[in-house]
Amino acid sequence: QVQLVESGGGLVQAGDSLRLSCAASGRTFSSYAMGWFRQAPGKEREFVAALTWDGSNTYYADFVKGRFAISRDNAKNTVYLQMNSLKPEDTAVYYCAADSRGYRIGVELKEYNYWGQGTQVTVSS
Repeated sequence: QVQLVESGGGLVQAGDSLRLSCAASGRTFSSYAMGWFRQAPGKEREFVAALTWDGSNTYYADFVKGRFAISRDNAKNTVYLQMNSLKPEDTAVYYCAADSRGYRIGVELKEYNYWGQGTQVTVSS
């Protein structure tokens, strides 16, 4: 069992940066691949970024490449999403998720076993 709690969201202006954190409970966190997804009002939840259990492999959605960076600190049971050059279209609730297949990167919701409650990110123009 893994419990995930996101933090770091807020209201920022276009061009600003934010760093989201996802704190995980459970001794097996380091064996999970981790992902970030987002859901804007009226839209489906979509993949943003993911990395494998050891952080050696990462993958990003095209719309965040070069702007966002995912990382993890297994000693702290935490995964991060550094978001730079934010745009109004990045406004959404951001969720972290854990995939027990730690060696793989999943881009679909169904590939993840555990989800956090989400943190709101609002980018004003």
